Amino acid sequence: MKKTAIENDSSVTEFILVGLTEQPELQLPLFILFLVNYIVTLMGNLTLMNLICLNSHLHTPMYFFLFNLSCIDFCYSCVFTPKMLMSFISENTISFTGCMTQLFFFCFFGSVECYVLTSMAYDRYAAICQPLMYTIVMSPRLCSLLMFGSYFMGFAGAMAHTGCMIRLHFCDSNIINHYMCDIIPLLPLSCSSTYVNELVSSIVVGTVVLVSSVVILTSYALILLSIFRMPSAKGWSKAMSTCGSHIIAVSLFYGSSLLTYIKPTTSETEDQGKFFSVFYTLVVPMMNPLIYSLRNKDVKIAVKKTMKRITN
Repeated sequence: MKKTAIENDSSVTEFILVGLTEQPELQLPLFILFLVNYIVTLMGNLTLMNLICLNSHLHTPMYFFLFNLSCIDFCYSCVFTPKMLMSFISENTISFTGCMTQLFFFCFFGSVECYVLTSMAYDRYAAICQPLMYTIVMSPRLCSLLMFGSYFMGFAGAMAHTGCMIRLHFCDSNIINHYMCDIIPLLPLSCSSTYVNELVSSIVVGTVVLVSSVVILTSYALILLSIFRMPSAKGWSKAMSTCGSHIIAVSLFYGSSLLTYIKPTTSETEDQGKFFSVFYTLVVPMMNPLIYSLRNKDVKIAVKKTMKRITN
């Protein structure tokens, strides 16, 4: 791929996305692989959303959060995957406005997913630790407030990240060593001070990590205490199966995210960061519908009912 640069006395009007790799022999296999990934992600999340809408026995707080998670994953994958696929078959350029738009929605849906997973942890705590009060604790009003708070916090964080990025002046290289417009690969391209960006990024990301970590860890600590007090192995097994899918989803999303962002930025870690970011941007949105459907009896019942309706 030919790399270009903008002269120092002019402003960047478009960026070139390097993509996941520049090795020619890998372009076609990776294009096919991620195209299949994209199709499966869209179909899986769309199917799960339809199942929840069409089956009344899934109209519970747990599936309300799961519906929102699937909706977020569906939109999340649409933000950057089409541009990523283009980078495998041609030189992939993106306008400055397009790049900032992509950055905004990437930050927005990424943050909202963190808060939705956090809300789901609290829901699991209420289901296991307060089963008799569950419908009262997880009232429709509280569920709506949790979702509104998740989207509001995601929007505020995305606005802060994008607003700080727009104020920067890009006048040197326009080569982004990534398959999307993310904060880490964009900051080194700026020819103005990035101190404010780094400070705001630390505050916003720190808030997301702190809030979600405290709620998730506290919820599961209380769940474990409740499980240890259960007299029967059957109750233990039921509690663990209730939380199993959420634990897997949280581990995949947070684990890959931390591996991407906790390392110092160098040319080597940039490439490693691209590799790890594939998991939380492409693999996790594809896996979530499978995790919550293959391990869930209610979803399996919903699939059977829906299939009967279609065939009858």
